Amino acid sequence: MLKHLHISNFAIVPSLELDFLPGFTAVTGETGAGKSILIDALGLLLGERSDANWVRPGEERAELTAEFDIGGNVAAQAWLTDADLEAGERCLLRRTINNSGRSRAFINGSPVTVAQLQTLGGLLVEIHGQNEHLQLTSAAALFRLLDDSGDYRDELDAVGKRHAEWKAAQDELDTLEGQTAVPAAELEFLKFQLDELGQFDLGTEAIAELQTEHERLAAGDALLDAVSDSMERLDPESGGDADGVHGGLNQVLAKLRSFEHLDKDIAASCQMLAEASVNTIEAVTALRAARERIDIDPARFAAVDDSLARLSGLARKHGVAMESLAAVRDALAARVEAAGSAAERRDEVETCLRVEPRLNVESVADVGRQHGRCLGRGFQGRRHARRGPGAQGSDGVGAGLGRGEGGDAGLGEPRDGLGRMGDDEGGDGLVRVRIAGDGLGGELGMELRR
Repeated sequence: MLKHLHISNFAIVPSLELDFLPGFTAVTGETGAGKSILIDALGLLLGERSDANWVRPGEERAELTAEFDIGGNVAAQAWLTDADLEAGERCLLRRTINNSGRSRAFINGSPVTVAQLQTLGGLLVEIHGQNEHLQLTSAAALFRLLDDSGDYRDELDAVGKRHAEWKAAQDELDTLEGQTAVPAAELEFLKFQLDELGQFDLGTEAIAELQTEHERLAAGDALLDAVSDSMERLDPESGGDADGVHGGLNQVLAKLRSFEHLDKDIAASCQMLAEASVNTIEAVTALRAARERIDIDPARFAAVDDSLARLSGLARKHGVAMESLAAVRDALAARVEAAGSAAERRDEVETCLRVEPRLNVESVADVGRQHGRCLGRGFQGRRHARRGPGAQGSDGVGAGLGRGEGGDAGLGEPRDGLGRMGDDEGGDGLVRVRIAGDGLGGELGMELRR
């Protein structure tokens, strides 16, 4: 139910607010008062085409808003839920049109397409007016009338479900086509770049360790001499003859020990000297382990130097620091994998669509044909009963299914002014409607295809 309508800068209306109460509402007024503008505004809110002429002269844009109570409209609530548009008991439609002709549409505050607005509008409002009979020229309207009068809703729902599945597969295929739109040459180049990066451990710690090893190997003899000399100075027992730092600390500590109880600062000094002695020994032990790791190997140095040079070249090639090469590798791997998996999925979807390229609607077509025959016989029976035996009609409406005589697109010739029902020997699932009779000045034929 329409609850509220707001119009701003639309046509000749600067601003309008209308609240509607339950029941029948009549809007009256003189010619030109603007009654039709309300219908035009509602039509635009339901997805009709817009242009800049709707904007009130001198204004930048027109704004239209309609609020509906959909508490009892199950179909509208289901559609909003499927579209993730905050389904509830209230539904707010909004549309803006600027003076350049551009239009924007919103449902419950979320931007939507005009097509979505049209779909929801068809579930909210029916607009009836003069020339309403022209809807009989709409294939969709005729199918709806035919199907609504038949008792085969389950079959229709089944076909709708199958169509939704087919549409989803087709949409997925379109998306996959975009994801796999990578030329073969470019894909090969991506794989080549990935192979280049895959030859190295690109972890941050691994690169830092490689750089440290390179510096250590480059230091070579100078590093070995520095470590050995330090060990000799700290502890003569490690290779020197003179007293080292460790021995000197112990001598000083021995002289002060007998007096530490006399002064607190002497006691504190003794404590620090004792710790320094222990630390000296630990330093010597650590230096000894470091000396054992020093490897003066020209071949290893050349290998490490080559690895760092290649890594530096790859970093320049990709325009990043060496520490960021891992991220480049992961991005390339994801792109290649996406192209491969998308191509595989695309082949699966294409096979599915190729195996079953169209929906199987034969069951619905059969039921529809039977329903159409019953309708045709019912129309003819009621007309003969009303006009009496042998009466000749001057106008009428007939609806039928199947091929007409001679396999043409019609139903065959009208009989007693009523389009007769074909037997549909071809079984092509067509619905044909004919309005015929002298009163209409001829006949209107239409072929509808499911």
